[in-house]
Amino acid sequence: MTKATPAGTHAMRAQIHLREQILGGELPGGTRLFEVALAEQLAISRTPIREAMSRLAEEGLLERVRGGGFRVRSFDFDDVMDAIELRGVLEGTAARLAAERGADAAALARMNRLLADLDGCFGAAPGQVDFEAYAENNSRFHAALAALPGSRTIEREIARATQLPFASPSAFLPDSAQLAAFRLSLNLAQEQHRALIEAIAARQGARAESIAREHARTAQRNLHHILAGDRALIGQVPGLGLVAQ
Repeated sequence: MTKATPAGTHAMRAQIHLREQILGGELPGGTRLFEVALAEQLAISRTPIREAMSRLAEEGLLERVRGGGFRVRSFDFDDVMDAIELRGVLEGTAARLAAERGADAAALARMNRLLADLDGCFGAAPGQVDFEAYAENNSRFHAALAALPGSRTIEREIARATQLPFASPSAFLPDSAQLAAFRLSLNLAQEQHRALIEAIAARQGARAESIAREHARTAQRNLHHILAGDRALIGQVPGLGLVAQ
């Protein structure tokens, strides 16, 4: 078993720390990052800081600056909408291929267990949702969907697309469980999850693809709601501060 090196451990710690600061709004879009200052702040050498920033650039949260160094990326509205659209296209392709090729019984049973786990996130009272549990189970559901057609290429490209900021299936889920608009969108999303698996099981490729692509647009509608409507929610949605207002 390979042990993590101290440098690798420091780089991972720096990566997690910087990611949390970026998504939490402490490092807004356009902020220039300096290796020396970050190394002093985290009490580590500049090498793991440089490695951490390179990894975050691969994730899309940082960009390289001409002449060297990195700065926090910012995104305009179209960037975000395109990222969500791309995920929907890829997941739609995965759903269609899974339906056309015929997902095996064990894989479908797993998808149904994930559906049940998601159902368990909804409380007995109307509109009551455990957002944290829903986000975790939703990510598991979408990862399993990507694997359903048995294509490493499709699975890899979906993983790449969901690394883009705001493109993950749970990107616009707020932390608070008191937001009625999001509760309603989750009820719709869960119905789409169920219809999607039914279409795949019935080998209805075109229907499965259509549902998956429409499902991704739920995130687009949530984004519209926040930026065009209740802007007080911006601070409650991780990473949304990177979107140019």
